Amino acid sequence: MQIEQTTQGSAKSEPDREASLAGADQPTEHEQSPVKILTSRAERYAGSSFVMPAVLVVLILSVFPLIVSIGLSLGHLRFVKGGFEFRFAGLANYRKLLTGSEQSHFLGKTAEPTLFGWLIFGLVVVALLVFLVKYSRSTGFSLLGLFWRLVAVVGLVALAWLVVHTINPDGRPGTVTVTLIYVIVGIGLQYALGLGLAMLVTQRIPGRRFFRVVFLLPMMITPVGVAYMFRMLTDTDKGPFQPIWQALGLGLYSWVNDPWGARTAVMIGDIWQWTPFVFIVLLAALESQSVEPFEAAVVDGANRWQMFRYITLPEILPVSLTVVLIRLIEAFKIMDLPNVLTNGGPGTATESLTLQAFITWRALDLGGSAAIAYMLLFLVTFVSLVYIHLIRNRAVEAL
Repeated sequence: MQIEQTTQGSAKSEPDREASLAGADQPTEHEQSPVKILTSRAERYAGSSFVMPAVLVVLILSVFPLIVSIGLSLGHLRFVKGGFEFRFAGLANYRKLLTGSEQSHFLGKTAEPTLFGWLIFGLVVVALLVFLVKYSRSTGFSLLGLFWRLVAVVGLVALAWLVVHTINPDGRPGTVTVTLIYVIVGIGLQYALGLGLAMLVTQRIPGRRFFRVVFLLPMMITPVGVAYMFRMLTDTDKGPFQPIWQALGLGLYSWVNDPWGARTAVMIGDIWQWTPFVFIVLLAALESQSVEPFEAAVVDGANRWQMFRYITLPEILPVSLTVVLIRLIEAFKIMDLPNVLTNGGPGTATESLTLQAFITWRALDLGGSAAIAYMLLFLVTFVSLVYIHLIRNRAVEAL
């Protein structure tokens, strides 16, 4: 037994002895040639060398301007001969928007809502209270979750209160309300039209391939081109639709002189341009559905509405919620259409938050422009987080 153990020990030690001898034969870093040393070091730092340019680009183009804009929003920058002067003002630019000279421009002029306005506000409050009650009775209830949901509910109630108090005849919507109108109405109609067109071209109808291409054309036009096109189409005096406007009795009507007419023209142009984006995404979701559930539903005697309600809609719901989120973020940044189509008018009736920031920047009030941009950032972040955590995640979990 001792002889066998000694033999096994010597057999196990032979590979170690060979590895040590092989390592001894290899030259150390000091004994290698300079070319091999540089090559090994280059391979060692290759990963960070390739990543650092991208990091620098992000820092220069994103992080650094973000820090500078924060500083601008907290002060007043004035251009003088030979340079500029910066004076720190704290939250003065934000106070000017919320309670100062720009309050009516930013938040609008409030007035007593109509009965319909109070009804809409009451429905919003009731829906949010029902949401809180359901969460308090759910198994995933926690104090921290309840706190953040209370913050979301308070913010949504405040936005609903602002909207119903400024869109009545005696009030005047500010840029916050106008932007919310563009977002809510625009995205709702874009989704409805996009889903309807996607459902239509999935049917076996003549020319469906042709219409798939035609429906995508508006998305390929620049927003400025769309704005100029709708500027001609809405001209009731000498536009291409002038005979139609005359026949409808709108020959003397001016879209841009009526606040709601101008807002409607802007929303129609935005819906016409971005419905194709929703359409193509939903079309891909519809065509990726499996056929077996529909065949089983037909055998069970289900009609078209039941198949859409219980099969199609749940399957495309995650894609639908994602495309709505993308359009939600993009819709808050609308500027080209109201700028070119109506120039923000009449007055400030069609100004969005982005257009207000641009006009303020053009007037060389860089601090005020940065403050408006950050208020827009806060609004987009709040609405997006509420949408993701209170709507999208709950809808996906329910599937």
